[in-house]
Amino acid sequence: MGKDKVRRPRAETPKGFRDYFGAEVVARKAMLDRVAEVYHRYGFDPLETSAVETVEALGKFLPDVDRPNEGVFAWQEDAGGEKPGDWLALRYDLTAPLARVAAQYRNDLAFPYRRYAMGPVWRNEKPGPGRFRQFYQCDADTVGAAGVAADAEICMMLADALEAVGIKRGDYVIRVNNRKVLNGVMEVAGILDPRDSEKFAHERGIVLRAIDKLDRLGPEGVRALLGEGRKDPSGDFTKGAELAAAQIDTVMRFVDANKTIANELRNQATSAFENSQSNEGFALVLAAMQAAPSEFGSLEGARSQEASRLQSYFAVEYLSSIVGESEIGIAGVNELKEISQLLLSQGYGTDQFVIDPSVVRGLGYYTGPVFEAELTFEITGDDGRPRQFGSVAGGGRYDDLVRRFTGQAVPATGVSIGVDRLLAALAATGKGAAEAAGPVVVTVMDRARMAEYQAMAGELRRAGIRAEVYLGNPKNFGNQLKYADRRGAPLAIIQGEDEAQRGVVQIKDLVLGAEIARHASVEEWKAQPAQEEVPRDALVAAVRARLARTAP
Repeated sequence: MGKDKVRRPRAETPKGFRDYFGAEVVARKAMLDRVAEVYHRYGFDPLETSAVETVEALGKFLPDVDRPNEGVFAWQEDAGGEKPGDWLALRYDLTAPLARVAAQYRNDLAFPYRRYAMGPVWRNEKPGPGRFRQFYQCDADTVGAAGVAADAEICMMLADALEAVGIKRGDYVIRVNNRKVLNGVMEVAGILDPRDSEKFAHERGIVLRAIDKLDRLGPEGVRALLGEGRKDPSGDFTKGAELAAAQIDTVMRFVDANKTIANELRNQATSAFENSQSNEGFALVLAAMQAAPSEFGSLEGARSQEASRLQSYFAVEYLSSIVGESEIGIAGVNELKEISQLLLSQGYGTDQFVIDPSVVRGLGYYTGPVFEAELTFEITGDDGRPRQFGSVAGGGRYDDLVRRFTGQAVPATGVSIGVDRLLAALAATGKGAAEAAGPVVVTVMDRARMAEYQAMAGELRRAGIRAEVYLGNPKNFGNQLKYADRRGAPLAIIQGEDEAQRGVVQIKDLVLGAEIARHASVEEWKAQPAQEEVPRDALVAAVRARLARTAP
């Protein structure tokens, strides 16, 4: 009988996961370091929490009999024992652990507690193109500050962070809204009862999801979901909220707010143009004409400030007309007005923020101001057509999340940056971190002289130069140079027996050598050789000088 065939494990990542190699890790770290510098300047402290939380603490995806792992990667301690333990899960975001920390250490932390956190999170969801089950988030939150000054500060800090990593003014806009305004609209529409938060909850959920799909479905698609429902091009039917016509009209006034505000500003601009002959008046007209959010990026300086005041004023007035006498709606409008005033007072204009009623955010725990950072420059989509890059960050106020642990309302607000999205945006604009150069490789010509080769690498490292000794089989020198090329090494250090006797080393410039091989003539090669001989005691200085010439 033959031997049983040994089954070997497959060398592949699990579905929905991926590996990150050197250059990607370096680029992410460089970007997050710049974001952390901004957060640090604003007085925020770093926080690291466990990747594992109890499912009870996470609170969003409680296990059930049929699908104990729905939404999260979860398991039960000692599941087969006499006394099964807690359900545990990998964290699905960085906010839920913060709520637990704020409650657990409430007697030790200084409140308002300002923290930032960066790290991987996990979602047990169906993966797709560009959608992975593990991804990085970068959060900043303030816990214990009830006033909207905290929300305004988060928006300012987010703008500063985007610019710190290389997104220039005019290439992004932070869109600000308030869930209280939407609640006021739904109260006026008759699908929210302030005395009973559970009443009409199903209808409100459909309305919220429908509005959140405005960019994809357009106003008519949203209107259909507010009514009987909508059939997509594939024939699938999505049941709607089944609101009455008058209720739909009320909600659609909110959905159409941006278009209405922009039209009103254009009307005002036309009137101003007809009655103003001065350059100043003409500048204000131009500012008002830029009121559509997608066009704000072209404004600068005083014109941007004036456009911000105009847009904020008309947005607040229009939203006030929709919420009517709803107390929660009026409170939301007033908070938007205050946030706008705070941002303007610090010099942030419409090339950085706008009041945008279409921003509702999908998560149900938001209770007040909400915001999204959208990149406004164009990229080429998968279909070959130009499109805007889209959202890279979002957040808002969530005053009820910590209450789950303490039973007491604890105000909180924060923002989360999609790290992979922002890295992709930087790459699209050419602002991503330059690919890190590999180490200087010290080749091995004689195994017996390994201590000397190690000494060369040690000297380079002590001088702050990345260096390594080739530790493979040194028999074939060509293989050593191939290895250096694959490592992205800028230089190779060579010292055979002859060089050692003469007290010199050869420095082979691999970058220049590759360039010469591609383009240079024989005469050019002779005029600028890619290899030079230097005294052994001048190794560090010569390498440093050569690296300075080859740096991008």
